[in-house]
Amino acid sequence: MASEGSRCIELLGWGLMTELHQALAEINAIRAQVARGTQFRGYGPVTTAASGLLALGAAAAQAAWLKHAAQNFTLFLSVWTAVAAVSVLLAAAEMITRAKRVHCDFAREMIRSAVEQFIPPVIIGVLLTAVLMRVAAHEVWMLPGLWEILFSLGVFASCRFLPRQMFAVGVWYLAAGLACLIIVAGDRSLSPWVMGIPFGVGQLLVAAVLRCGFEDPIEEK
Repeated sequence: MASEGSRCIELLGWGLMTELHQALAEINAIRAQVARGTQFRGYGPVTTAASGLLALGAAAAQAAWLKHAAQNFTLFLSVWTAVAAVSVLLAAAEMITRAKRVHCDFAREMIRSAVEQFIPPVIIGVLLTAVLMRVAAHEVWMLPGLWEILFSLGVFASCRFLPRQMFAVGVWYLAAGLACLIIVAGDRSLSPWVMGIPFGVGQLLVAAVLRCGFEDPIEEK
């Protein structure tokens, strides 16, 4: 009898744990669904504008002091990887701070939902860069334009939880990427301005939308 009682208690405990895990999973699913349908206020206009100015400054510096980078893609890639890394670190720091202040208990879900929009373009960009460098190194002049097109996909994917004006920013990056492919197709050069102007102007546009696009600017106070 004692063994049967212990067995019943064990089964009851197992059933309760299963129901608890199921309830927690449903709660997490609901929180994620709410996060996907809520405007994200974690992106900051200040750091976004700073990343745009950084891109323009890097292009100017490279044009003045690293002219040979146009013939050295490894150096070109190193410069812009460093610019991207600094921009991401600045944006991530402000995103975490702002999301915790504005979205409170939903901050983690909101940040995850926002980051997920850019994960596919980033992964594709890295893989495309590696493959092109490996099998068609003479065609790497196409990469800046392709990066901008991929970035536009992340912007378009983010439009659902950002101000509607962000769609125009996505159009800017798409048009800039296509234009860069057309412009540099003649001499197939790696001009720093094909990175500096699209990303510099694009990030300044993003900052302007973040600053003025939300109907309720309470989070800026």
